[in-house]
Amino acid sequence: MAVTIELIKDLREKSGAGMADCKKALEETNGDIPKAIEYLRKKGAAMATKRADKIAKEGAVKSSISDDKTKGVIVEINCETDFVAKGDGFQNFTQNIANIALANDVNDAAHLLGVKGNDGLTVQEIIDGMMGSVGEKIELRRVRLIKVDGGFVSSYIHFGSKVGAIVGLKGKYADEANEIGQKIAMQIVAMTPINVRREEVSADVVEKELEIYQTQARNEKKPENIIEKITMNRLEKFFQENCLVEQEYIQDSSKSIGDLLKEYAKKSGGEFDVTEMARFQLG
Repeated sequence: MAVTIELIKDLREKSGAGMADCKKALEETNGDIPKAIEYLRKKGAAMATKRADKIAKEGAVKSSISDDKTKGVIVEINCETDFVAKGDGFQNFTQNIANIALANDVNDAAHLLGVKGNDGLTVQEIIDGMMGSVGEKIELRRVRLIKVDGGFVSSYIHFGSKVGAIVGLKGKYADEANEIGQKIAMQIVAMTPINVRREEVSADVVEKELEIYQTQARNEKKPENIIEKITMNRLEKFFQENCLVEQEYIQDSSKSIGDLLKEYAKKSGGEFDVTEMARFQLG
């Protein structure tokens, strides 16, 4: 069967592989599209074995939000080089994986690998196809799903898709509310809070911080009778810097994120608060 440009384009749309790879696959399979897709997947699987010892530290972070705004996912997929990561093919491929995760309510990377997309291929098979196309090791590193009853999800992906965040918000969806949600997601990207509230910080982390502050105070030769006060003051600063609702708002240093939430709740006459968050950064 003759390999036409139309067949090559059709395979390219279905597989995401390059034109040359599609042409080769069709020549090897006598123009049979399903067999050509399988050929590309096998090539990708072989590539994965060949490059297993390579480090995949570049890649992309993408988010996907449901039409009703009540759920959202964020994913990180790694490749070897920034050149591949920046390409439209890899960016669209990563967005497609995020969309599949959202459509199937997936909150676990290992589970996501076995989930099928609209084309009937599993995520692992889609990844194998992309590996065969770009000739690099590609890994699904992580995925996080946030669902909010009586609220919505907002997101922000920084330019270049190397870092992003999604945030769940309790309250009625509105354009202004979503805009604030996006600004809070931007805050999460910029200021890397470890928790939404201080009550959520693990006891182990608090204990470790207290130990550090006490040691610092003694190394600074502070009197024993004020070390406890110094330690607690430093812990208070730790909470203010690392808990989202207590952080200084990056767009207005006169208020905290908590103040921002309260202002909109008062303005809208309803509840408005952060339920949870997720921040992904390459590596």
